Formats: sequence, C-alpha cells, structure tokens
Amino acid sequence: MQIELLDTFLDLVETRSFHRTAERMGVTQSTVSARVLALEEAVGGRLFSRSRAGTQLTTEGLKFQAHARGLRHAWTEAQRSVAPSGTAAVTLRIGIQHDLALGRIGNWLTVFRKAVPDSAFYFEPDYSIQMCQDVQRGALDFALLYSPQPMPDLHFVSLGEVNYRLVSSTGTARAALSPASYVRASFSPAFDMAHAQALPEMVATPVATGQNAAMAELLAALGGAGFVLDTTAAEMVAGGRFAVVEDVEPISQPVYAVMHQRHRTQRSYRRVVRTMQKHFAIRA
Repeated sequence: MQIELLDTFLDLVETRSFHRTAERMGVTQSTVSARVLALEEAVGGRLFSRSRAGTQLTTEGLKFQAHARGLRHAWTEAQRSVAPSGTAAVTLRIGIQHDLALGRIGNWLTVFRKAVPDSAFYFEPDYSIQMCQDVQRGALDFALLYSPQPMPDLHFVSLGEVNYRLVSSTGTARAALSPASYVRASFSPAFDMAHAQALPEMVATPVATGQNAAMAELLAALGGAGFVLDTTAAEMVAGGRFAVVEDVEPISQPVYAVMHQRHRTQRSYRRVVRTMQKHFAIRA
C-alpha cells in the first residue's frame, strides 16, 4: 500500500472536504478522489460518503481510521529505524518546548542518557501543537510540552512545572507597572488564564510574545516589565537593570510528556518518564 493513500485518507478525515485536502496536500482534487478510490479498493469497502451536507465517514471508514493512524505511525517508525545511528541500538527523536530547550540542550542530553544510555538522540525544539502531531504520526518518539492536545493515540503524563517571574525596570511594585511599557507573555493557554487572573489590567498591551528568549530581548531593548523564566529572571536581576516585582506571585507552568499509546508500557519510555519527573522535582 502506498503511504500517500493513508495520508490522504487521514487528512480527509480531518477536513471532510476533498477540495480542502487537495489544497493542503498540494495536489488536484481528482488526485485525492483517485487515492481514496484506490484505498477503498485495497481495503474492500467504501470509506466516505459525499452529499450536499459534505463528506462523511461511512461505518467502514470509522472502523478503518484507527488502523490507518496505526499503519502510518508504524511506517514512519519503520523508515526511521533503518537510519544510521552509530553504535546505538535505537535513536530517540525528542521534541522540547522552546522555552525548555534554549540553553538547556546539554542538560537534557545528560538527563536522557541517564534514562536510556544505549540510545542515540535527536532533539527538536518546537511548540505543543506541532509536537503532538509529530508524535501522533511517528516523526517524534517523545516530547516535553506545555499544552497537551486532545489527539487520538496520544498518552500524556504530568512531569512537574516551571515558574515564570515578573521582572521590571521601573520598580519592584505592581503599582509601578504601566500597560504602555508592559510586554505580555503568552506561553500557553494555561499561562494566559493565570496571567489574566493575576494581572487583568495588563491583558491589553501593545507588545506580546510567546517565547522566553524573545521576552528577554524585548525587555532588554525596550525596558518595562514582563514574565520570564525564573532562571532568566535571576540573570536579569543580577545584571542590575531589572528587579523582581515583589507583590506579584510567580506563575507556574505545568510541563507534560507525550508519547504514542503503543509506547506507554515500554520499559525505556517508563524510565524516561520517571527520570523526567525526578528532574522537575529536584528543580522545584
């Protein structure tokens, strides 16, 4: 079976539109139709029904979609398994939330080598939505992220949390903050909710960013106030220009691990999770 048949089927499950799937995959609508027909002939059943109401999965299509995801995931892993990995038995592809990756890749390598010493590693900093999609299709084995996405076949584990602290170049009190010079952080939906509750007067600001490194650069260039990781806050305070805003509590951001359901009981993955939980417990 050609893998593009599965990719087309799964994209069509999401879009429920032959036209939209053709656009997203960069092919013609007739190509999408031909692929669906070829897949239906291969599995021996009709997978979609089309009407004025749109494109819907048939009963056979509903039954097949979980198998399609599993087949695509297995194929992606099979391709990766034959890639060179030196003397290591396997290569683990690990996604890391941008704010957890910057300046910490060396530390993460030490942590993961401790958990699975016979493995080679590939690290890819990214954002939560993309990492969940990559784990689902098999492009990543494991990821550390802020925002779990409700996608089929994914297993999430709570690891711990990191803290963001409010620093300011204009004083140590909330009363000294100004929306005009405030850089609003937007690191995750959970962070946004906590921030809105803590500082409702700072929700509408002229500048915002979703990355700790960008926040630090903006504050260094513009001055003002904003939330940064506690380690970054300590560095900025040590520089003498910024101070922690003492009457605003830090905002805790939960950290999660995601893996495919088929890996959740494997010994190597369980060791990785336990090691990560100990790491965040120590940091806390």
